Amino acid sequence: MRIGFEIQADFRDDQGKGASRRLRRHGKIPAILYGGKLAPRQIALDHQHMLTLVDNEKLYSSIIRLKVGDETQEAIIKDVQMHPAKNAIVHIDMLRVLADEKIRIYVPIHFKGAAAAPGVKTQGGVVSHRISDVEVICLPKDFPEFLEVDMSEMQLNETKFLSDIPLPEGVVIPQLQHGRNLAVVSVHAPRAAEPEPTEAAAAAEGAVAAAPAAEAPAKEGGGKK
Repeated sequence: MRIGFEIQADFRDDQGKGASRRLRRHGKIPAILYGGKLAPRQIALDHQHMLTLVDNEKLYSSIIRLKVGDETQEAIIKDVQMHPAKNAIVHIDMLRVLADEKIRIYVPIHFKGAAAAPGVKTQGGVVSHRISDVEVICLPKDFPEFLEVDMSEMQLNETKFLSDIPLPEGVVIPQLQHGRNLAVVSVHAPRAAEPEPTEAAAAAEGAVAAAPAAEAPAKEGGGKK
């Protein structure tokens, strides 16, 4: 099992909003560890340490070894809740990982060879990334850090789909199993810029705007005497 990070944690027994606020005041993040055929456990993580990790793409596609006292447990990050107004982590959800139990997790898609693609290099196309990650199902031993799309042969107006992504052995994309072959990346012609108006056209528009509106004809009086 490939371990990407080791993180220290503490078990906690107190729950509720008040307990969570007290943890945050002491530089801790309330978190929960669940799954793996065991009861959920409330844990606390170091806020400053986790804040240095949350922007790292690998954190979300790696197996983490949690060290809680003398115990260790492999897990993956399932959700990170950030504060809406400041750079602070509010809560983290973590899922236990067992060697014989398949996991569902999103992994990033990496794109290579875009600059060499004929559709870009010689045909003047531009690249549009439709999705940047995808959910996979696999055993922990088969867990990929990322999936890769080779764009080096793509032509203008060509699209690659989920079914075009090479998958490591033991890894499946559940969307494909349900018939959802989504577009991943495409090369297309750049949008044509709207032409600038000529001097004559601009002058004509100015003359129309300056012309006084024609007066509406007066209605004939028809009131009763």
